[in-house]
Amino acid sequence: MAELSLYLHNPMTLIKGAIAGGEVQPCGRRGDAGLHSQSLMAWCIASIHITKVSYQGSGRVPVALAIPLSHVIWAGLCLMGHCGLCLMGHCPRHSLDTGSSTASGTVLAQVLASSEVVKATSREDSQCCVDPLSAMEQEDAIRQELGSLHGIPLYKSFIEGWPQVKAFQARPDDLLISTYPKSGTTWLSEVMDMIYHNGDVEKCRRDAIYNRVPFLELKVPKMCGVDQLENTPSPRLVKTHLPVQLLPTSFWEKDCKIIYMARNPKDVVISYYYFHKMAKIHHDPGTKAEFLENFMAGKVPYGSWYDHVRGWWEKKQEKKILYLFYEDMKKDPRQEVQKILQFLGKELSERTVERILHHTSFQEMKKNPAANYETMLPALMDHSISPFLRKGISGDWKNHFTVAQNERFDLHYQELMAGSDLHFQMEV
Repeated sequence: MAELSLYLHNPMTLIKGAIAGGEVQPCGRRGDAGLHSQSLMAWCIASIHITKVSYQGSGRVPVALAIPLSHVIWAGLCLMGHCGLCLMGHCPRHSLDTGSSTASGTVLAQVLASSEVVKATSREDSQCCVDPLSAMEQEDAIRQELGSLHGIPLYKSFIEGWPQVKAFQARPDDLLISTYPKSGTTWLSEVMDMIYHNGDVEKCRRDAIYNRVPFLELKVPKMCGVDQLENTPSPRLVKTHLPVQLLPTSFWEKDCKIIYMARNPKDVVISYYYFHKMAKIHHDPGTKAEFLENFMAGKVPYGSWYDHVRGWWEKKQEKKILYLFYEDMKKDPRQEVQKILQFLGKELSERTVERILHHTSFQEMKKNPAANYETMLPALMDHSISPFLRKGISGDWKNHFTVAQNERFDLHYQELMAGSDLHFQMEV
């Protein structure tokens, strides 16, 4: 008899499982010798998307995690060779035994004070109801072709969700975090969440960053940024990569504060290349040289970097926008945090600012599962190819560009940035 068990080492770190007659493997990092492929997929089920945390009288950090399986990509279930319908509570032959009643499609995993093993389900046979798809079929289902939204290359599912995004109703106290992809979005999001919670580290570990700062235009099966934001209490932090001309008009109408962060294009293109390799929504980016050509031509998701950074730069002349630079954040993060506080009209003690700076350093964020995207299912992001938080430095492009590529890129940059008073530091 096969048995699935979940072991909760830490609510926001790893939830690992073992399918081996109920035997629980040692809880360590992914890739430990004791964790075979099946147990890794069991870990994936519980760790992809934590959406609800409840507290009990013990005073310990989250004692219950409610994980809607609508957010658990069926790929993980199929790779395990178990029935997806069973685990979602819809199979007529099998049901979850959690010891409490929950809504259909939800697994409730209790975190006991002693970190005991929680038995989630057992079954009389290992296969039923549906046949597992191959890993290749699952990846093909996740990968997306690019379409065009008002001339901007974008994932087709995002385009399908565009009417909902266009009609999105901002609130006056919303704060929008806008960037071109791979320009320090997660870093700035973590800084903002820390500021909003007055430097309380535990509160900022309450959930993954992609839940604390929802992604406005996200639209993939069972995951929708607009729906997530509508269920988020005010004041909301909102993330977007949209170019300025596509931002929903309600943000301007409600006079929302906006923080835009830009990063030099040479580092952006290298980071974007590795992101294309590890984030499975993308097709193979080809060689670095091929991807560089596509980037320079604006044939990548969200289009031209040049149009993006210039569009937001020009808009800040008339709207309530704080325009930051990744390189300035690397050189003097304290100064940039003070700029943010001044923009928000907020005061924090020097001790609190120091705590924010420490918690949002690259070294701290890289090992923080609430910030480093390691809670994402490997079928969506494969950190073995490249970690989501890769290097976090300025000037890494010098390790990748050839002399000829750099010379050609400089000429292209000068041509497309001509006439603008917007300037970038290519290294720090």
